[in-house]
Amino acid sequence: MGISEFKPLSPPAVVDAPIAFGRPSLGAAEIEAVAKVLASGWIGMGEQTLAFERDLGARIGCPHTVLLNSCTSALFLSLHMHAIGAGDEVVLPSLNWFSAANASLWLGARPAFCDVDEETLCVTPETVAAALTPRTRAVVVVHMGGHPVDIEGIAAILPPGVLLIEDAAHAMGGAYLDGRPVGSAGNPTCYSFYANKNLSTGEGGLLAAPTAEMADRARRLRLHGLGADSWKRYIDPRASIGLTPSEVGFKMNYTDLQAAIGRVQLSRLDAMQARRREICARYRQRLGGAGLALGFQAMIEDPRHARHLLVVRLPVGEGHARRDDVFLGLKKQGIGVAIHYTPLHHMAVYRDYAARPLPVTDRLSDSILSLPLSACLSDEDVERVCERLIDAVAPS
Repeated sequence: MGISEFKPLSPPAVVDAPIAFGRPSLGAAEIEAVAKVLASGWIGMGEQTLAFERDLGARIGCPHTVLLNSCTSALFLSLHMHAIGAGDEVVLPSLNWFSAANASLWLGARPAFCDVDEETLCVTPETVAAALTPRTRAVVVVHMGGHPVDIEGIAAILPPGVLLIEDAAHAMGGAYLDGRPVGSAGNPTCYSFYANKNLSTGEGGLLAAPTAEMADRARRLRLHGLGADSWKRYIDPRASIGLTPSEVGFKMNYTDLQAAIGRVQLSRLDAMQARRREICARYRQRLGGAGLALGFQAMIEDPRHARHLLVVRLPVGEGHARRDDVFLGLKKQGIGVAIHYTPLHHMAVYRDYAARPLPVTDRLSDSILSLPLSACLSDEDVERVCERLIDAVAPS
């Protein structure tokens, strides 16, 4: 073939980079903090973990904080330390992750699912009251997506002796309706530091305990029931002599590598929260003017909302695309949407624990969609998500 016949190859098609659902905002400061811990030679649970516990306590207004390997462990210990077990019921929303239901079942108790409010996606005093029985020993409320639960209203309707636990996996940086930080109400409160959370250390959790006694017991239980962890034994060798468990415990401890990341993240939390609020406002302005009848979770631009999730309710019915088709179509285009959540009572594993109708949860299950949200999401990313969502949802 002569030169005159040569046909250059067509340039490759330009493909937009995928937009992650919840990319963590990590930078040079976190890397430097981890490097210092690595250089120290002490990477397990030690002085960085203790310092992070103090920092977190000051931030949320609770001095009794215990770092753990997950929010699930914090929920489990909260129930375990109050002797929740066989024959007991634990009220919790079906619109929820698995953690609290599984923790209840591990202890021999039964989860008792309750409904949520359509606008807030959270439990209310009324939905909790509808699920209470003489067997109720605990209620686990979820600050869904970062929306604060009416904690005082729920506490007021609980019978004496019923434990109130807050699942604040989504609520770091948020506040109650009265403006106090989530975690300061005097209930066992459980946080997550999973990879996509507002404050991330990859994995990990926190129990904010209402008393020093509960926190001390949680510290023992997180390490096999021992009263002295390896750091205490290192700085005071006498703690190793005659060391025995005070009770049968677990392996749920945290590490200084994680704590080093967490302390930097906590110092940046206000700035990251401000960026999340800007992004939510941009989404709402752009999508709210598109004429698509999308519903947004209540308070999404309110400073008390932690904005871990941005959940929208898609229009349903004749002429509208199914939520699952919208979800799959957006994923195919590299848009990191998610579903929070498939209700637990729809799953075979938990179906036996649906003792009452949950009409709002059932309606929401076919319409809710979580949009990408992260402090490092760009304005251009938000615009692309909106364009793709508008195309997918526009009536046919």
